[in-house]
Amino acid sequence: MLRAARARRIATATAFGGGGLTLLGAGTMALLYLQARLAHRAIGFTSWTPPEVEGVYGGGTGPPIDFAVLGDSTAAGFALTDGPLTPGALLAAGISEAAERPVRLRSTAKVGATSADLVRQAERLDGRAPDLAVVFIGANDVIHRVRPADAVHHLQSVVRALRAQGTEVVVATCPDLGSVRPIGQPLRAVARRASRQLAAAQTIAVVEEGGRTVSLTDLLADDFDARPEEMFGPDRFHPSARGYAHAATAVLPSACAALGLLPELEAPLDRRGGEGVLPVDRAAVEAAEEPGMEVSGVRVAGRERGPRGRWAALLRRGGRARPGTEAQEGMEAGAGAGAPASGGAGAAGEPGGPEGTGGKGTGGTGGAESTAPSRT
Repeated sequence: MLRAARARRIATATAFGGGGLTLLGAGTMALLYLQARLAHRAIGFTSWTPPEVEGVYGGGTGPPIDFAVLGDSTAAGFALTDGPLTPGALLAAGISEAAERPVRLRSTAKVGATSADLVRQAERLDGRAPDLAVVFIGANDVIHRVRPADAVHHLQSVVRALRAQGTEVVVATCPDLGSVRPIGQPLRAVARRASRQLAAAQTIAVVEEGGRTVSLTDLLADDFDARPEEMFGPDRFHPSARGYAHAATAVLPSACAALGLLPELEAPLDRRGGEGVLPVDRAAVEAAEEPGMEVSGVRVAGRERGPRGRWAALLRRGGRARPGTEAQEGMEAGAGAGAPASGGAGAAGEPGGPEGTGGKGTGGTGGAESTAPSRT
């Protein structure tokens, strides 16, 4: 289990324990370096021309909801050739179905992006604040051994700027790189711990700025192990179309909640179900260990903060949907019907089902060498 105090230190950039790998012995470092080279060779390079994804998805009444996707290859849908199958398009179609309104998608995501690249991606929105921004980020920060405090600082500054413009922000935190097959032990264990540590720190920083997070952690691990030929893309590192749809299914309920399409938490939840109201650092650590969990700020007795900092709600909105389930099949079916600029997107299988159909309308509410594969 990760330590909440360590995650908070990283999130506040006050300390970081030596970079992690530098504390290992020379023999272990040599083994990790060799494993990284072998993993990089196994993954290799896949050429890819990004499909067109920007446009208006779905139909309904009212002006389009302005929706932006930022981040790395997961946000871009690396290796996919059909735009409607990318995570951004899947989310746009699902939001449109829930809101009964069209959704205008803008994407500035870039393959290989680290948290430092988010600043430029946000600038590419041309000063037009979206109603909602979804960010997938973190894997490349771990791969390139970016200092966690630096990665979190870049993410936090972008979330702060977006929230200041009235944009609702949902961040899909760092996935578990320990589930990637070409990475062997002990490098896999190191990658897993680094991924979850960064995810917890990301959560604290994002919630402190008024955003919300969704934990991807090992969301796909069981399916990758059971059906690698279905869940992995051609490089055995990035997800396939089914894998991307699985990730989008986890994020969609939180995106809908951010837009007011799902009810917010009004009272503490039952901790026996793994949900509840906690100090944000504890909620972040628990979410980093459990895929599909949302963390967002909440008030307790009218106050945002308690003795240990900001209060946060830890809850599971959509559950851990599996390929072949109704939610998963609905998401994939919606992608096929949700091509941009044509209207009439199909249902995107929003898990759990929204209680309301009204949206917010036109605004929100108030440097060492890599030791893992080099691209995501």
